Amino acid sequence: MSALKSDFLRIAQERGYIHQVTDAAALDARLLRGGLAAYIGFDCTADSLHVGHLVSIMMLRLLQKTGGRPVALLGGGTTKIGDPSGRDTQRQLLTEAQIEANKIGIRRTFDAFLRFGDGPGDAMMLDNAAWLDGLAYIPFLREIGRHFSVNRMLSMDSVKLRLDREQPLSFLEFNYMLLQSYDYLELNRRHGVALQMGGSDQWGNIVMGVELIRRVTAEQRGQGGVEGEAEAAAPEAFGLTTPLLTTASGAKMGKTAAGAVWLNPDRLSPYDYWQFWRNAEDADVGRFLLLFTELPNGEVKRLAALEGAEINEAKKVLATEATALLHGRAAAEAAAETARSTFEAGQAAADLPSIALAPDELAVGTPLIALLVRAGFAASNGEARRLVRGGGVRLNDAPVAEETRALTVEDLRDGAAKLSAGRKRHVLVKAAEPV
Repeated sequence: MSALKSDFLRIAQERGYIHQVTDAAALDARLLRGGLAAYIGFDCTADSLHVGHLVSIMMLRLLQKTGGRPVALLGGGTTKIGDPSGRDTQRQLLTEAQIEANKIGIRRTFDAFLRFGDGPGDAMMLDNAAWLDGLAYIPFLREIGRHFSVNRMLSMDSVKLRLDREQPLSFLEFNYMLLQSYDYLELNRRHGVALQMGGSDQWGNIVMGVELIRRVTAEQRGQGGVEGEAEAAAPEAFGLTTPLLTTASGAKMGKTAAGAVWLNPDRLSPYDYWQFWRNAEDADVGRFLLLFTELPNGEVKRLAALEGAEINEAKKVLATEATALLHGRAAAEAAAETARSTFEAGQAAADLPSIALAPDELAVGTPLIALLVRAGFAASNGEARRLVRGGGVRLNDAPVAEETRALTVEDLRDGAAKLSAGRKRHVLVKAAEPV
C-alpha cells in the first residue's frame, strides 16, 4: 500500500493488523472525511469470546479512537446456520435459548473495549436476527439470491476445501455467505456502514458483500428512471481483513492444550489470563505487544529487542498491559503481584519446597507424572494421571492437559519451574548444582 494518510489505516498497518483491503486508496480518502462506520460480525457459538477474537475487537477499538464508529454485530440469526469457514464438519446447531444466553455473555466483553452510546462516535451493538429472522424465502431469493453465482460460491475456500476432501457440506451452511453479504447490505442501508472487517478466512464473503451492495444500489438507481443515474459513482463499500494469527510454533492463536483462552472472567480468571500472555513464546513478544497492547511503537521496539533472561520482563509488560485492557488496571496489577509473590524471588517463593533435576534429566525431559509423585502430590502414577485429567495440575501457572507432558530445561525461568497441584501445593523444580 502507498503512504496512508488516515490515522486508522496508518496505525493499523504499523501495528500489523492489515492483511488485505479492497481499495486502500479510496478507503483512506473516506476515512479522512471522518465518521466512517465499520462492522465486524461475531457469531454466538459460546457464552464468551476468546483470544482468537481479540484482533477484531482491537480493530474496532482503534477505529473508535481514530474518529470512526464501530459496530459489533452479534450473529443471533447467522448462528442458527453456522459459518463453514475453516470447518471440516458442520457446527452443532444451537437452540434459541442457547443463542440468547450466549449473546448475553458476549456483550460483556465489548464494554471493556468500546464506548457505547447514541453519539456519532459511540459504538453500536446490533443483532442480525433483527432482519434475518423475518426474511421471506421467495422474496429473498428474488431480490438477493439472483446476484450470486453458484460457480463462484463453489470456488470459495470454505466450500472448495470441504468438497475437495469429500466432506459433506449442507445446503444450510452453503447459505451462510448469502446471509453474511445481506448483513452488510442491511447495515449499509440502515446505518450507513461502509466497511466490513474480519479475519483473512472471511475475505471471500466480505468481497461478495461489497459487490452485493454495489449491484443492488446500481439496480435501484437504474430503475429510478433518471438518465445517467445508473452510471453514477458506486456506493461506498469496502472490505478489510486481518492476518490469520498463529504463534511462532504454529499453534492457533487463542487455543492452548487446556482449551480456549476465554475473555469473560467467569470462564477464565484475570490471573490465568495474565499467565497466558506471560507464557508467550520469545519470538511472539514483539508482535503481540503491537497487536494486543496500546504501548507506543518505540516502547514496543525497545521491549522486543530484549534478549536472554531480559525477555521475561517484556513478557510481564505484555501480560499486564493486555490484561489491563480487558479486566482493568487494578486486576492486571493484582495478577502481576500474585505471580511475583508466589513464583519469583519473593518470600513466598523462597519458602517453597524444591526438587533438583540432574542435567541429563532436564535434557531428555522428566515426566510431570513422575515429578508429582516425587513431590508427594500423588501416591502413585495413576493418582498423578487422575490429577492431570481433573485439571488440577499447572506448570508455571499454565494448566497441564496432557498426561505425557514432560519438564525440560526450556520450562525453567530464572533457573526454576513451578509445579502446582491445586491452589495450595507448589514445588520448585530446579537444575541440580554442579558437584
